[in-house]
Amino acid sequence: MRRRRTLGILAALPAAFLTACGRPGTGGGGTPAGPALDPDPSVGAPEMETPVPGWGDPDRPARVVNHGSRDGESVALTFDADLTEYMAGQLDSGEVETYHNEELLAYLEDERIPATFFMTGMWAERYVEEARRIAGNPLFELANHTYEHQAFTADCYGLAFEDDPEAMRADVERTFTALTALGGNQTRYFRFPGLCHDKAALKALGPLGLTVVDGDVVSGDPFAEASQPIVDAVLGRAEAGSVVVMHLGGPNAPMTHIALPSIVDGLRERGLGFARLSEVLAG
Repeated sequence: MRRRRTLGILAALPAAFLTACGRPGTGGGGTPAGPALDPDPSVGAPEMETPVPGWGDPDRPARVVNHGSRDGESVALTFDADLTEYMAGQLDSGEVETYHNEELLAYLEDERIPATFFMTGMWAERYVEEARRIAGNPLFELANHTYEHQAFTADCYGLAFEDDPEAMRADVERTFTALTALGGNQTRYFRFPGLCHDKAALKALGPLGLTVVDGDVVSGDPFAEASQPIVDAVLGRAEAGSVVVMHLGGPNAPMTHIALPSIVDGLRERGLGFARLSEVLAG
């Protein structure tokens, strides 16, 4: 039986908090409290028999990857583009103007910085022009972030969650379909909302032949009130092969575009460059 639940915490938390994707930051780059990740987050890129990066083994639970080889010279900047039914309602009512950050995207384009975008299907369908623009840029690639940003575990920052394996797979397949229609550089990478997953969720998604990417550098940009803590969090952890988690979230990540130039400059000063996620993990 399919069961879609919503935790009681929804009534106790500000509505805006519930739309956040990724772990809220601590300001100084420390690891915030939250659901435990499984398997061991120290794991690096998987050994793959296929030459196409980003494909998992459909006969096993989905593999979790956090970073690429430390012997390279590149970092992967990844941006989650979130949209939920609640957020869509805010757009429809005029309460929120946009959940797209034009300044951030324009900066990446102008500076020709490769990046990977984990899109929810709802975001791709709502922001068709922007999604096609991202897909049409050879510097960028697309990855899956569920259809409407619901969690696949019970304890995930108050997000509504789905616990039926078939429904989980259907949600992720629907998103791959929406992204494939955009063209461009497609991947079989997937990121759970809130980075929340357990063995049951990984087993459910195994047949899809995807690779789960958590990342080893969490920027803490959701609902940040200043840009410097984001800069400090990234520069304090990033190294060769790192996967940096940030957001293209408009009001849900209002400081990311301000922090990004300092992050880029700081990493370049260390001799690090930027590459798409598939290239960093294949390195």
